[in-house]
Amino acid sequence: MARAKTILQSEYPYNITARCINRDWFSLPMSTVWNIFCEELCLVNKSHSLKIHSFVLMNNHFHLIASTPLANISKCMLQFMSNTSRRLTEKGNRINQTFGGRYYKSILQKHNYYLHAYKYNYLNPVSAKIVNSVEDYEFSTLHGLIGRKRLIIPLEEDITLFSSFDETLRWLNKQPEEKRKEAVRYALKRPYYKIKKRTKYK
Repeated sequence: MARAKTILQSEYPYNITARCINRDWFSLPMSTVWNIFCEELCLVNKSHSLKIHSFVLMNNHFHLIASTPLANISKCMLQFMSNTSRRLTEKGNRINQTFGGRYYKSILQKHNYYLHAYKYNYLNPVSAKIVNSVEDYEFSTLHGLIGRKRLIIPLEEDITLFSSFDETLRWLNKQPEEKRKEAVRYALKRPYYKIKKRTKYK
């Protein structure tokens, strides 16, 4: 089957995720993996003008929201995925490649869709029962934004968080109904984010 043609555009942000091969965990300490991903995001920001809105690293996958003013998502992700995979493979003495396939990307063509992805990604560590609140998870850009660690990723201004800091944190930590969470998860796998009109992700 032919591979779907990549949609190149510069108007809306993408939600992007990729998982380790066979769903294995990264074979290195998370702090090491985090540093590698941060460094490579810095490089792709400089070389291809990738605008980074948020990033969350989990034990075997990542969540990224980013924009491409040059409409060059393919070039951005080729550099990012290739370099992170190579460095993780070499440093972890792995034989196989790091990632299990192509990344998923979904175009967030409405602000409400952006908010769905933003919450889903930052809430992921809580949903996985790794931490009790979004601000406690060490390997996300939110942890740096609230001042709990130095953040080297060149983030775009986070208007969502800083327009109403306490209210946004309460919203992020509020678990939605499981069927709504599943609807968002499914929508983020589609080339253009699409969700039922009545689905609210509060």
